[in-house]
Amino acid sequence: MYFRREVNDLARTISIGRQDFAEIRENQYFFIDKTELIEQWWESGDAITLITRPRRFGKTLNLSMMNYFFSNQYKERGDLFEGLKVWERESYRKIQGTYPVLFISFADVKQATYGDAVAKLKNIIVAQYSRYAFLGNSDQLTAAEQQQFQAVTYNMDDVTAQDAIKNL
Repeated sequence: MYFRREVNDLARTISIGRQDFAEIRENQYFFIDKTELIEQWWESGDAITLITRPRRFGKTLNLSMMNYFFSNQYKERGDLFEGLKVWERESYRKIQGTYPVLFISFADVKQATYGDAVAKLKNIIVAQYSRYAFLGNSDQLTAAEQQQFQAVTYNMDDVTAQDAIKNL
């Protein structure tokens, strides 16, 4: 389902349910600029940030936006932020795409039972570890760290799963 809205004499589709920032920007879907969140978070200096919003209120989209902004995986994607508030300041243009970022979303964890939810979480964790498989035998890890890395499998126990994200 989508709606059309006139913006600067240009019809734009309002895309409901999309959570990928790049997809929204690349397809020129209607987007309310929330990039000041990047500046507010960056300048807060908080050690921990808790984002609480009701369901379907843009949490995953905002975190996707922050991932595309900070992650060195997207260092060549400054184009996604052109014309947005955060791009007005040179200091922010310089830090775009310069940090290693782990972007993990639990938005799809909607299982009906505890056991199924734990299994889904483990699948998400294993997928993240797969992205960094090259670290498993890296000489930059100690033998104990390599062992911890290799213990992250679909059959890992709950304690290993609990530590896995922190360890990565």
